[in-house]
Amino acid sequence: MDTDNIKKNILDLFFPKFCLGCQKEGFYLCPDCKETLDISQFNYCLCDRNPLRLPLNEKHGKCPKCQDKKLSGLYFALPYKEKELTKRLIYQFKYPPYLKDLAKTFALILAEHLILSGKNTDEIWQDSILVPVPLERKKFNERGYNQSEELAKELSKILKIPAISDCLLKTKPTNSQMELSKSDRETNLLSSFTIQSIGVSDTPILFGKKVFLVDDVYTTGSTMQECTKVLKSAGAKSVWGICIARDG
Repeated sequence: MDTDNIKKNILDLFFPKFCLGCQKEGFYLCPDCKETLDISQFNYCLCDRNPLRLPLNEKHGKCPKCQDKKLSGLYFALPYKEKELTKRLIYQFKYPPYLKDLAKTFALILAEHLILSGKNTDEIWQDSILVPVPLERKKFNERGYNQSEELAKELSKILKIPAISDCLLKTKPTNSQMELSKSDRETNLLSSFTIQSIGVSDTPILFGKKVFLVDDVYTTGSTMQECTKVLKSAGAKSVWGICIARDG
């Protein structure tokens, strides 16, 4: 038995997992409770109100009404508001007791969505990288990890594309987005992200790549829009969002 399995068995012995839906031991989300979640079979445009369901063979992620969005499109697995269990899982991923291992559960749910919606293709993932939405230092120190980074790492294992965690940085503390209006969210995030120059032989690692920006919940899209602006200025060919759930 390798070292990682030994550590896992010890942790499971002293800190057993219990399903956040039904309290069954051995899971954070048991198979029965997972079946109650409505994993989306479709993709939707970026419109703030009444987003349009896109055809399964659609390669673009926006409808005519949301062409002004910087983000190219969005993949999300779950509707945030429709299931209390979805809210509970995401909350425990970000707040005490900080269930970091939920990243594996969420990555598998997202992988299922990508398969169901026909988006798990070589064409989509060619020349692509995963970039997590960064967390400001204070929140990182409180939590001990960036939930978006952990999710990106697990998705990287499944999708077989690189996750680059140290190129996009959050350099300016901001107020919590949850309690702000849409316009205030956009102002709150202005100039709060930057690119750290990393690459090989003077070639920026983002240049010409399709970037998949990873986060937990998409609400108004203000965070992803601001990150997209910075990523494109650093040479990204296009930027798509991947998140666990969409709120709204």
